[in-house]
Amino acid sequence: MRRMNMSPSQPGTEIGFTWPIRVYYEDTDAGGIVFYANYLKFFERARTEWLRACGVDQNRLAEETDAIFIVRSTAVDYRAPARLDDVIEIVSRIERLGRASVDFAQEAWRSGTLLATGTIRVGCVDRSNLRPAAIPSPVLAALRRGPGASDVSTNND
Repeated sequence: MRRMNMSPSQPGTEIGFTWPIRVYYEDTDAGGIVFYANYLKFFERARTEWLRACGVDQNRLAEETDAIFIVRSTAVDYRAPARLDDVIEIVSRIERLGRASVDFAQEAWRSGTLLATGTIRVGCVDRSNLRPAAIPSPVLAALRRGPGASDVSTNND
């Protein structure tokens, strides 16, 4: 289901993690077109699967380190509509990896057609006070390695 693209899978894409999503009735408006806000949900699912593929278990991360990820900002550009029953691919790439935040570039594609692009900044915070916190070093290492990395220990030695 998931794959790391070793070469561009679609025109204009660079290496990135790809996650397929089928458009269900609940994702569409009365005209059968994907409701614009649902692209943010699609992008979120793909980032979550990308983290999983990097070996990051977000529940364990929170339990062991009190670190959680929250979305700080988003911007989405819509290019073409997706419709009921389409299978779309979400391509996710890290654009910038900082001490306490990650900037993602994400794209939604259907059969070579770019549907939407998004830039999402995700911050690491302490779950008890929601203040910015450094991304635990094992998680940073896993993010740098990318998908396919072994399970991540969250001890911050």
